[in-house]
Amino acid sequence: MGLRARIRAVVYSKTVLVGGVAVSVAVPLVTLPAIPAVSVWPMLLGLLPWVIGKYLLCPLRWRVLTGAGLSRRWHLRAYAESELLGLLTPGHLGADVWRVTRLHGTGLSHADAVLSVGADRFVGALGLIAFVAFAGTTLPTRMLLVAAAVGAAAVLTVLVVRRFRPGLLPSRPLPGPRQLAQALVLSLGYQLTIAGLLLGTVAATGNSLSPWAALAAFGASQLAGAIPGPNGASPRDAALVVALAALGVPWDAAAVAVALKASLAWVPALALGGVSLVLFRRALGRTAVRDDVLPAA
Repeated sequence: MGLRARIRAVVYSKTVLVGGVAVSVAVPLVTLPAIPAVSVWPMLLGLLPWVIGKYLLCPLRWRVLTGAGLSRRWHLRAYAESELLGLLTPGHLGADVWRVTRLHGTGLSHADAVLSVGADRFVGALGLIAFVAFAGTTLPTRMLLVAAAVGAAAVLTVLVVRRFRPGLLPSRPLPGPRQLAQALVLSLGYQLTIAGLLLGTVAATGNSLSPWAALAAFGASQLAGAIPGPNGASPRDAALVVALAALGVPWDAAAVAVALKASLAWVPALALGGVSLVLFRRALGRTAVRDDVLPAA
């Protein structure tokens, strides 16, 4: 059985679908009651713009960088699906794998699909760095060294592949300056919504933080993202707690704010990504039935 057939079987499996939904519901149900009393309105005010940023601006950024002629609706749905699967996997790895799989299913080569997702990740990182720099906070030296090392490794990999296995390289052109500029603007908008969500969860604990400090704390915590972990209990989340505490937020309030941020992410992921996955599964089912009924050409 090929890779695409295996992925199709997993997505079409009722056991996987029900299990994923159960986990998605269980995480906030278990986490939120254990959190001390907090104010609801700041959370909601922070969550709304973040949902727009995550599920509208990010898919549009991905579409700009892909340039495959797929509709906005397709990108919105595929991105929402990937976010739910990302929350179910350590390091959010399932999100990238799913986006590559969905693009490959439309006819793009595997290399072009990987290039699309990789370019989206790269521009997202540029947006984060730009905002942290604008906030006047110096990124940790280790983070800059890691970013430089990853970039050098990527360039070296491309050179080696081009020399020995040129067939593995993408056939589509790289995103042009105009595409990169549009994607960067969308990425900057998304970074604003991240700061808004963090400010909302901190305010829900009765504390306050400046927008720039919130974004700087989030950016500084990304270095720990190199070590994968489950959403809400990863090294990145622990680093964010430390960063908030360093900015004057009490330790218990910082831990609650980060737990709230992680738990709230499940709500739109389940509502948008879960529904889209159900619809995608039904579409696969109809295609399978049609292929079984109709004679081969």
